[in-house]
Amino acid sequence: MSDHHLTGDHHPSPASAATTALGPLLLLPSELLHDILIRLALPELLRVRSVARPFSHVISSPDFRRLYHLSSASSGSGPAAAWLLVFKKLRPRDAALRGFHGPSGRWFRIPVSAILAPAVPPGEDLYFLAASGSSFLFAANGRRELVVVDLSAHAARRLPPSPLGPRGTSSWRRFGLKLVADPPGSSQFRFLFAELVNNMPFLFEYQSETDMWQSSEAVQADGASTAAGPDGTFLCAAHAGPDCVMVYSGQGVERPVFFRPLFPHNPNAGGADRLHVYGDGSAAVVRSTAIDEPSRTRVKVVAGVDLYGFGSVVGGDWQLVSTVPGELIEGFRKPYAVMTGLLSEREGVVRLVLISNCRGAWDIVWLSYDLSRREWRWVPVPDWGTKGLNMAGIAVSSTFSRLWPPAASSCTTTSSQ
Repeated sequence: MSDHHLTGDHHPSPASAATTALGPLLLLPSELLHDILIRLALPELLRVRSVARPFSHVISSPDFRRLYHLSSASSGSGPAAAWLLVFKKLRPRDAALRGFHGPSGRWFRIPVSAILAPAVPPGEDLYFLAASGSSFLFAANGRRELVVVDLSAHAARRLPPSPLGPRGTSSWRRFGLKLVADPPGSSQFRFLFAELVNNMPFLFEYQSETDMWQSSEAVQADGASTAAGPDGTFLCAAHAGPDCVMVYSGQGVERPVFFRPLFPHNPNAGGADRLHVYGDGSAAVVRSTAIDEPSRTRVKVVAGVDLYGFGSVVGGDWQLVSTVPGELIEGFRKPYAVMTGLLSEREGVVRLVLISNCRGAWDIVWLSYDLSRREWRWVPVPDWGTKGLNMAGIAVSSTFSRLWPPAASSCTTTSSQ
């Protein structure tokens, strides 16, 4: 399957041709033109702005930008509300992120090698950790440091070592970290992670505005008596299957607190194998059963997925929120040998991504659950040549569609095979 580049190249002839072809659209009423343009994925929109000069004024206007941001923010549990980002480990000069956009059903290629080059030496082993807004965070294994890419500024820089010192890629746990654009829509960000230090949970926070780290030892929560704030952060400081140490910071507490929530008994679990995925105050339990294939390779298939949460309090146990309907399970029920996952929640929508491998072929399942509507959705993710893929990190960003490079040359799209 072809994917589409997100680059900064300019081609005068195609631009002239595009202007001629798209010219009649300028005769449409502005309301209708806006309705057409907001349906485009961000890379497609920036491509139109780059190659068709008459559209640059329309797309760059404050009114249209505000309309596009509102459309992205209000798309609910639909795939337009978030991007699935995968880092494919290639030669350093070909390193690229790939982003899947659900409404268009396509993958977009986001080259980062040229941006990373000034901050990362040749041959460095990179791992993609997280994304928020225009910021993409990587861990460099050789130099044991963090590198952040600002896509809108087309720049990369190294972060100072955390209070725990230099850390390799294996030290970073997906369930225990979070990248947050702060304030929203800006290039500034906060990076938080939780770890056990001498068997005590600590919260570490880096602020790009000050270029400094802060660390706080968490105190034990006083039962389930604290209400979780809308901007509060839940991180998993440690986990082993169903046993985990959660750290909360934000509204309602003066300093970070920790607690060890328990799962309720689930009579549907039976003797199934279970994968526990944590993120943003939620937990997904993926139940699988083993099957024997003709090749005598022992593999498993997903039998059920349960979603848990804390409700509106900090310090309580896990509560069953919902179970993925069986008909959705049948849609992505494929044999797998190994599986991992990530879980995120934003603006009332929980997103679960399951990544599995069977005989060298990767498969990605993307589920979303709207908490207010109590509705599950499965977003089919097409394959883009994942056989033998050396995957080096995956993330979900619900703010990527709100990224708006300041210059028309920052991002455009071109087709490739």
